[in-house]
Amino acid sequence: MPDRAAVIAALDAVTDPKSGQGLMVAGLVQGLVVAEDRAGFALEVPAGDTALYAPVRDAAEAALKAIPGMARVSVVLTAEAVAAPSPRRRTAGLSPQAVDQGRAKAPVPTERPAHVRRVLAVASGKGGVGKSTVSVNLACALAARGLRVGLLDADVYGPSAPTMLGISGKPAYEDGAMVPHEAWGLKAMSVGLLMQAEDAMIWRGPMASQAITQMLTQTRWGTEDEPLDVLVVDLPPGTGDVQLTLIQKTPLDGAVIVSTPQEVALADARRARTLFDRVNVPTLGLIENMSGDVFGRGGAEAEAERLGVPFLGDIPLDAAVRESGDAGRPLMIGAAESPAARRFVDVAERLARALTLET
Repeated sequence: MPDRAAVIAALDAVTDPKSGQGLMVAGLVQGLVVAEDRAGFALEVPAGDTALYAPVRDAAEAALKAIPGMARVSVVLTAEAVAAPSPRRRTAGLSPQAVDQGRAKAPVPTERPAHVRRVLAVASGKGGVGKSTVSVNLACALAARGLRVGLLDADVYGPSAPTMLGISGKPAYEDGAMVPHEAWGLKAMSVGLLMQAEDAMIWRGPMASQAITQMLTQTRWGTEDEPLDVLVVDLPPGTGDVQLTLIQKTPLDGAVIVSTPQEVALADARRARTLFDRVNVPTLGLIENMSGDVFGRGGAEAEAERLGVPFLGDIPLDAAVRESGDAGRPLMIGAAESPAARRFVDVAERLARALTLET
């Protein structure tokens, strides 16, 4: 197992271009994890400095990889606003750097991502309902309508988009912005592209939120000449930090909630609906996934009626849906005429109308 002291020494040998200090001394290393044959951390820099620190991130990765016994290295570059320490705490003899490292950071206020017309969140109250599968195929179905579509995999602790889209490798940086991968007519970004596939995200809520902020606001989703029509955001299950961060960082044009037909999943779907109601995000409808004999059918439709929201459709339980995702070729691409794919087409049509998206 790599020695933690050796890891810290290696990071302090990499120079912060602003302060001239090592990364550890400069307070830029957050959430350092050293375990077995791997190490990872978030490199936190001031907002607007990602281009300056991209080479520093690469240097830090190289320094860690040079340590004997180090097989896997993950460094995530995140940007945030640094709030000035209060006068009272300054007079207590603490340096601004010491104060800043000892408290929670203020969120970066942002607007809608540049050159993005609509933002659609795909949510679920419960894990395991196929939300990511729905997100990927729904994004492909919207793209099949001639729309410019992006997919942000915001499921920080279980990113699935790289596998389902067959993409890998860190995104390139151009002029301080990340360039999303392109696959099957989509522009895609995922925290899974920033880490090794087998790595666990040992992050507290604030670090996960910062990673989402970076991918949302520092990715070149579109241009002035070719803006993105819709950005589909695959949220993690539940109603926690990442959901609140997304709601805080950008105006959402609507949310779709995915559930399986069973009551145990529908109960959590209600909680997701409550979250969006409380923050004034319109719920555009419910989708019933894995509908069929095994899990039953009709539960989400009945729940949509009870909640007074549209029922967008049901996606049948079909082995081809799973097989296509595992193969990195979404069902909407590999079996576009299948019954399940046609359901995605129908849902995409309803959502395009709800979002007033024109091709």
